[in-house]
Amino acid sequence: MSVNLNKLSILFDRIPRRHTPDNVKEMYGILDEYEDLLRDIEAEPAYEKEVAVFFDELDPVREMVKSSSLNKHSKQAKDKLFDEASGALKDTMEALMKVYK
Repeated sequence: MSVNLNKLSILFDRIPRRHTPDNVKEMYGILDEYEDLLRDIEAEPAYEKEVAVFFDELDPVREMVKSSSLNKHSKQAKDKLFDEASGALKDTMEALMKVYK
C-alpha cells in the first residue's frame, strides 16, 4: 500500500459522526490534512487530472461543518448537518481511494 493511500485510510477512519465541539475541531483538522494529501497525490503525474474534482468537494463539507456550529440551529439540526458533512467527506474519500488504487 502506498504511503498516501495509507494516510488516506487513516484519515478516513478518524472522521467523527457525532456533533460535539471537539469533533468540529477534529473535522476541520481532517479537512486540512485531506487537502494537503490531495495536493501530494495531485503532484503524481498519473493522478494529476483525476484529483482536481476532489478539491471541489472540500468547500461544501466545510460549510456544512460551519453551519453545524451555528447557535441558531437546534441540537438535532446541528447533529444532522454534521452527520451530512461527515458522510459527504467519507463518500469523497472512498471515491478517491477507488481512483488512487
